[in-house]
Amino acid sequence: MYEQASNQFLALSKQAAESFIKANAIAVDGFEKLMDIQLKTIEDRVKVATDLMGQVGEVRDFEAARATWPKSVGLVKDSAEKFYATSQEVVGVFTRTGEAFGQLFRGSVEAANDTVSKAKAAKAR
Repeated sequence: MYEQASNQFLALSKQAAESFIKANAIAVDGFEKLMDIQLKTIEDRVKVATDLMGQVGEVRDFEAARATWPKSVGLVKDSAEKFYATSQEVVGVFTRTGEAFGQLFRGSVEAANDTVSKAKAAKAR
């Protein structure tokens, strides 16, 4: 009897360890995707802002300042749009990661239920 309980415990422990390893891999993958999205966005925004600052640094009179005004307004508008698009990508990554966690743990629970059911059936014999 103790051996049977020990075997069940070991099987469930093994399943839990495998699930935790898979969950860790899912989390790391999601984190990498998020960092990639964020870094690309930051890199793009810094490049655009640097280009604009270079143009603003060359302004010597009022007409040149007036000519750069639409570009700066366009930068703000473009940055807001990029921020919104990036936030949508981030939400998508979070959603896919959550779904992957759900599938993983659903499979783990089903496997644990099967193990317990098989043990009960073997014990009933």
